[in-house]
Order: sequence, then C-alpha cells, then structure tokens
Amino acid sequence: MEPFSFHRLGSQQARLAALEACDDARYISGGMTLLPSMKLGLVAPSDLLDVTGLPGMRDITVEGRSVRVGAAVTHAAIADNAALNAVCPALCDLASQIGDRHVRNRGTIGGAVANNDPGADYPAALIVLDARIETDIRTIAVEDFLVGMFETALHQHELVTAITFDAPDIARYEKFPHPASGYAMAGVFLARSNSHYRAGITGASGEGAFRCGDLERLLTTGAPLADIAELRFDDLDIFDDRHGSRAYRENLIRVLARRAAVHLKA
Repeated sequence: MEPFSFHRLGSQQARLAALEACDDARYISGGMTLLPSMKLGLVAPSDLLDVTGLPGMRDITVEGRSVRVGAAVTHAAIADNAALNAVCPALCDLASQIGDRHVRNRGTIGGAVANNDPGADYPAALIVLDARIETDIRTIAVEDFLVGMFETALHQHELVTAITFDAPDIARYEKFPHPASGYAMAGVFLARSNSHYRAGITGASGEGAFRCGDLERLLTTGAPLADIAELRFDDLDIFDDRHGSRAYRENLIRVLARRAAVHLKA
C-alpha cells in the first residue's frame, strides 16, 4: 500500500478545505472496498478523508413512515435500530445478513450505495422503496443514481450524505449468499403498499440491481404464487460464471421471490 495522509473531518468547511488542499483525496467511511483496493494497488489516493464524523452522517431519523438514514450509519446500527425496525423491519433484516459481524460493524450504507457492487444487498431494497439519495449538493432518485456495475451518478468529490424513503406497508428480503464472500448470489426484496407490489433483484445481473415488472404484476393481480416458477429473464444479463450458471441463478430468483411472496401474502 502506498503512503497516504489521513484526515478526520468534523465539519463541511473542513471537508471543502481538505479537498482544496489535497492532490488526490478520497472519502472513506467504513473502508470495506477502498482499503482492499489500496492494498492491491488498484488505487493510491494521496489523502483519505474520514467523513463519519460529519454532522448527521450517523443519524437515523424516523418520523411517521418517513425514514432518513445518514450515509455513515453502519450495517450493524441499521440492523439494531428499534425505530427503523418498527416501520421497516425488512431493511433491518437485510442489514443483518450483510457479510460477517466485522463487516457489519465497519461497513456503511452510504459506502455500499456509492460503490454499487452488483452483489450488494441495499440496491434491491432502495429501488423498491423508491429511495432518494442525498448528497452535499443535490437529491437524486435512486433509479437515476445507480447507473450500472460499480457506477453511480456521483460527480468527483460529491459526497453521499443520507438515504431517505417512505416505509412500505410490509416488505421482505430473501437472499442466497455466496458461501465465501457473503455477497448475494441472488437477493429479492419485495414490498407492498396499498395493494401494489414492487420487486427488486440484486446479485444476479451484470446490470446491477433491477426491478422485476413481471413479478410485480403477478403479485398485484393476485395470480397464484405457483406462477412465479414461470418467470423468465431472457432480456437480462444474468451472470453465468464458475459460481453458478445462468439457469441456476434464474432459479434462485424464482425460489427467493416465492419465499418472500409467501411472507407478504401470509
């Protein structure tokens, strides 16, 4: 790993001053992706700017069914938050399934969203929840924010500060994790609000997380759950690699979708 300077920031003014003074600064929160990338020599920033101490970055606010999660809130904090669990327990359950305890104690929702790993868990939930991504300069709808594999709409040095959404009536996340990494080989997040269903899939496609309109229509119209076995994904770039064939991953989606649907229909 190349040498670097570390800055623990306490204000937005300090952040802007650091960006002005540093040659090649990168933000760091949990560092779950950045630090391994630095160890491998894939990136070599001159300065790391720790944003976890910035105002509001570690706060979870629930007002009615409106939720705001600061970008530096860890997966463990989301999993254990009582107020969030009262209105959207599925998101807490999702966070509890990320990696191992060490990862959950260090990794943050903002870092995960900004990285947009195709195997990450949050994107499936956020597109279903129609979340908004707050940055230091704007608010972006999540479907506009997630551009593709490891790509987002963030500009250079634009900082994710929070994620906001309205909690659904009920939701469920079902995941099949890779046995070594814990990343989702497939994950299905279902939610229902006012009798309408939304479905998000993660882990299975090189296009990143995506909504499944056929599954949404099937559930909203009250079709038999057995029809989920007939879902097809021919127009999608489903992974086909040494960890699982395309057919295997497509079947994972169907199995997980049915499990989640059974929970919502119960």
